[in-house]
Amino acid sequence: MLSTGLPPGAVPKLERPGPLRERVYEALLELITTRALRPGQHLVETELASHLGVSRQPVREALQRLNTEGWVDLRPAQGAFVHEPTEAEADQLLVVRALLETEAARLAAVNSSAHGLTRLDRLCQTGEEAVAADDVDAAVAANAAFHAYVMELAGNAVLGELAAQVDRRVRWYYTPVARQRGVQSWIEHRELIEAIAARDEAGAQQVMRAHTEHTRTSYHQRDGRPHE
Repeated sequence: MLSTGLPPGAVPKLERPGPLRERVYEALLELITTRALRPGQHLVETELASHLGVSRQPVREALQRLNTEGWVDLRPAQGAFVHEPTEAEADQLLVVRALLETEAARLAAVNSSAHGLTRLDRLCQTGEEAVAADDVDAAVAANAAFHAYVMELAGNAVLGELAAQVDRRVRWYYTPVARQRGVQSWIEHRELIEAIAARDEAGAQQVMRAHTEHTRTSYHQRDGRPHE
């Protein structure tokens, strides 16, 4: 195993045709957000290029873009490292996420259809099954899909666009607490479905606000860290 420490099968296959630098960027970003590449990990261009089956140039370009976006830190004379988010960075993003999703929950209670509720129920079931199987990756993916669909049910394109901008960072912060949140997270999702089905705008807001706050608190308390 190379020093990048990627587990077997973790590296996604690059699709062609298409701009190679974009494909490399997306592959590296996926590895970072799923924490296959962990915060603080040294990123060696030659090794990443070998893993991805490309030359160093698109890897270098991707790392520069990831640095600009705050996913990677480029340190003079040391190289590239996966960014280690501070507690303040995480808190600021999760607070913004709570504001967006609380409003989305309210709008979903206004605009949802029978079809939408059925889809939410299926997504919730998928998440519950992932938790029961102790499949963290599947649980994180199901959580993202559930929240994205609530946002879709809200029917506000601008709200959805803003939420999409923070979605990957939310996944990044949720991954280390997915097991800790476990069953309780999906109980809260069930409560949200009930409020949306009842067209209870205030109730949906209340459930979502509490749900996102629980995730924020869990992140700060992960691995025994004190809440700041």
